[in-house]
Order: sequence, then C-alpha cells, then structure tokens
Amino acid sequence: MNSLEDLMIYKQYLEMIYYTENITIKYPKNEKNNLVSYIKNKTYNGIELIIKAQKERDKNKRLLILNQIDTNLKMLKVLIRISYKKKYINSTNYGAWSKKIYNIGNLLGYWINKCLKQ
Repeated sequence: MNSLEDLMIYKQYLEMIYYTENITIKYPKNEKNNLVSYIKNKTYNGIELIIKAQKERDKNKRLLILNQIDTNLKMLKVLIRISYKKKYINSTNYGAWSKKIYNIGNLLGYWINKCLKQ
C-alpha cells in the first residue's frame, strides 16, 4: 500500500480539516462547546481512522475501520446541514463543505471496493 501522504483520501481529508477550522471560527460563541466541538471531534476522528485503516493489514479489520469513516462522513453531513439551517454558514459554505465530504466519500467507496476484491 502507498504511504499515508500518497493517499488521495488523506490529502483531501486534511483539506477538509483546514476548511472546517476556518469556517467554524465564524460560529456563535454559544456553539463553540456544542456543535463546533462535535463537528471537530468527528472530523479529527475521521483522519485518525484513515491513518488506522492505512496501517491495518487484516482485510476484515480494515473494512470495519472504513465503515466507521463512512459513518463519520454521514454524521458530518448532518452536522453541516444543521449548521446551514441555523444560519451559521451560508449556501456557498454549505455547498463547498458538502462537496468536500462527497469527494472524500467517493474515494472511500473506491477504497472499500478495492478492499472487498482482495
């Protein structure tokens, strides 16, 4: 398997982390310990899981980790939708953030399918 830095999903996930950090600064103070904290926890947990999946040699264990990443991405979609509905982000931010998640989801799907074929 490629090194971690060579993985496109790793690179794109890092870009999403940078975006998340920049966008959540604008959230109201009363959400810093609630919604923002939860979004960041899910985001950082996702990159940690990517690192674990890349290191895992057992196919079944790797698939479990990849499914956890998928669950995190789906939860992030929900949290971003909530952010939009509460007007913490505008439609441009919502679209850009959602596209990042969508692209990561496509790469994850490719990784899962590749793993299933092994």
